[in-house]
Amino acid sequence: MIIRLATAADAKAVLDIYAPFITDTSLTFELEVPALEDFARRIEHYNEYAPWLVADEHGRVAGYAYASRHRERGGYQWSVECSIYMHPDFNGSGTAAKLYQALFKILQWQGFRNVYAVINLPNDRSVRFHEKLGFQYQFTFENVGYKLGKWKNVGWWLLNLNPYDNPPQMPHPFPEISNSIEVQKILAEHNS
Repeated sequence: MIIRLATAADAKAVLDIYAPFITDTSLTFELEVPALEDFARRIEHYNEYAPWLVADEHGRVAGYAYASRHRERGGYQWSVECSIYMHPDFNGSGTAAKLYQALFKILQWQGFRNVYAVINLPNDRSVRFHEKLGFQYQFTFENVGYKLGKWKNVGWWLLNLNPYDNPPQMPHPFPEISNSIEVQKILAEHNS
């Protein structure tokens, strides 16, 4: 299993994993499967800020994880939100934990302080997974979204990545460090 940076060329494999979550579950509030070209642009866009990683098992994408802006305003720039999706064949393989651990080390090195997991509830499996990785429950928005005929609650969990120094240094933009030796080293540490 190789954990590597995603590119637009991974869009079809990644979208094949994500599409059933859109059409068959309320684990994401996205309502329509994006067009392949739009999804490829989404990967490129997210990589302009923070990493989007894929787990590659001999050329097959087993899952992916990425971070996105928490909010647009400048005062939020030290916080990101994370997402992870796995192909069902790889559930319970330990790959998801490796993806997240690599993602969090890169985010930590970039200089982010907080990473938030936003979990559509109920989802005991995701809650256990995130808490095992050190996330702490923060709060729940009740009836914040509607999908598949039900009003849904969304819980927020927090993982602190770096100390809250004052004043904080700006996070490193991902394109400036994506090819760095440090990022390559982090990825290599999590490959099996």
